[in-house]
Amino acid sequence: MSVLLKKTKEIEKNNLPAHIAIIMDGNGRWAKKRGNIRLLGHKKGVDTVNEIVTAAAELGIQYLTLYAFSTENWSRPKDEVFGLMDLLVTALENNLKKIQQNNVVLRTIGDLNALPPKTRAKLSDACENTKNNTGLNLVLALSYSARWEITNMVKSIAQDCIDGKISVENIDNTIINSHLCTREIPDPELLIRTSGEYRISNFLLWQIAYTELYFTETLWPDFTKEEFLNAIADFQNRERRFGKTGEQVRN
Repeated sequence: MSVLLKKTKEIEKNNLPAHIAIIMDGNGRWAKKRGNIRLLGHKKGVDTVNEIVTAAAELGIQYLTLYAFSTENWSRPKDEVFGLMDLLVTALENNLKKIQQNNVVLRTIGDLNALPPKTRAKLSDACENTKNNTGLNLVLALSYSARWEITNMVKSIAQDCIDGKISVENIDNTIINSHLCTREIPDPELLIRTSGEYRISNFLLWQIAYTELYFTETLWPDFTKEEFLNAIADFQNRERRFGKTGEQVRN
């Protein structure tokens, strides 16, 4: 029995995280180590995306959110930004058939109006074409940052108060959640970050209040299905208490 097959069999199918979020970090460093331009690292990273999306769909994960492009990434060199936008379009064109075959629903969160029109149109078409699928929800975080999201949430709730739709006294977690980009998506249970960095980088700050964190030294282009399974196995070995004592959870 292969190591990968053995690891897959060890995963408890009745204890899978419903929602896994991933900060895909290390594409540039992967390319630099090989004497290549950063964009080649991003292209190799797309191969990893395909592998992990397929693995998540096969396992029965309900939601997979990938931090694909942050609000802060707009400050990178223009050639890299333009290259990333073109790469996104190409990836959608090349992989839509496979996405359909895997019964994946494609969704997006972030300031999509900031994306180039061609990229925005391609994303819109892909989301529309997969909306009736019933398998994995693949959520791409594009031109996204948690502070941007929270700022917009506050503005939206403030406007609803001004318009008399809600009162200040009634603002609670439910109302806050209903004004976030992720209002139709459950909070992540597991957050994975690659490349050896130990920070959240402005990603889903409200939503990860009780998320289990998994950090790996592996650069994203080298992240494999086996390590993805290792992260899930690690999650399954943790005791999630949500503020309670261990005894309360176990009893």
